[in-house]
Amino acid sequence: SAVGRGPEVPFSSEAYRITATSRGKELRLTLTPVDLGESLHLVFRFGMSGSFRLCPAAELPRHAHLRFLTGESPPRALCFVDVRRFGSWRLGDAWQPDRGPCVLTEYQAFRENVLKNLEDKAFDKPICEALLNQKFFNGIGNYLRAEILYRLKIPPFEKARTVLEALKDQEQERRKKNSSLTLSKKLKLMRENPDLLELCHTVPMEVIATEKNVFDPDDSDNYAAFKSWLQCYLVPGMSYLRDRNGRTVWFQGEPGPMAPKGQKPHKKHTQLKADPQALAPKVTRRTSKEHPRAAANPPKSAKKEKKEKKEKEEEDGLRKGRARGRRKATTAVALSEPQAKMRLRASTRRSRGEVGSP
Repeated sequence: SAVGRGPEVPFSSEAYRITATSRGKELRLTLTPVDLGESLHLVFRFGMSGSFRLCPAAELPRHAHLRFLTGESPPRALCFVDVRRFGSWRLGDAWQPDRGPCVLTEYQAFRENVLKNLEDKAFDKPICEALLNQKFFNGIGNYLRAEILYRLKIPPFEKARTVLEALKDQEQERRKKNSSLTLSKKLKLMRENPDLLELCHTVPMEVIATEKNVFDPDDSDNYAAFKSWLQCYLVPGMSYLRDRNGRTVWFQGEPGPMAPKGQKPHKKHTQLKADPQALAPKVTRRTSKEHPRAAANPPKSAKKEKKEKKEKEEEDGLRKGRARGRRKATTAVALSEPQAKMRLRASTRRSRGEVGSP
């Protein structure tokens, strides 16, 4: 499309196949001609709103920035749709070099990459910020970090190195204890007592394993299924803060010792629906017109009313006195000098009890 930020795709073929491979937060498409011809690779990053959608070519969705048309009649289009345009694609088959092993497809390499690099300055940061570093946690995003930390009851602003070094010690002890166990028993213990790195693999696998496409915002049933799966992210009763990168962190309990200073955790409240069977307070026509606040405010005692009336009268008296003084001052300014002197002499005579015209 004209507003797409990706490069032009120099590929044309009467018939070709599209295959896909994912790694962390990247997806590689391979376009392979059915007849002779060279394949073309495209590597996509999805940003916050990127997705693929197959639809009739005559009914293209908005923000369909790249389209692969079919040869059938009527034709359909496989579209890369990105409303916010944070996503992108580039030519070639190379993965982005600064991304680590995938938490899903390269779990053992991912785990080793984290544990052998704990001296890296990335782990000086809170664990919630370290989890979004794709150099070590390729595939973990904002909602996943909230769900992982929530299940383990880890404060999001605990120092990352503190959390992961303890995990390293636990792994060594576990290996000693489980050296004589069979593989099936080791897997059972892992499922019952997972650590943080294991949850980085199993939690996103739960989403992928669901039968429905829970991320389709156009399908209310599917999106409802995703919301019901969430235990922490956007869930009423959970607290949230912004990390130092401006991303919202959802959690339960204390935020941890490295929480940003000057921020107080906010809590998401449940939006209660109105009960149609609840009795509404009766408000008469006369009350609602003449005294609109009478139905909302409880009746006051006579003593309290008398006190408030007296305070109001005193306040009105002071206000009138100030207004009168302002009017006198204005009048004095408006008078000519001889007139002002005549008024002053007349006022003086009256004060002395003298009779005379002003």
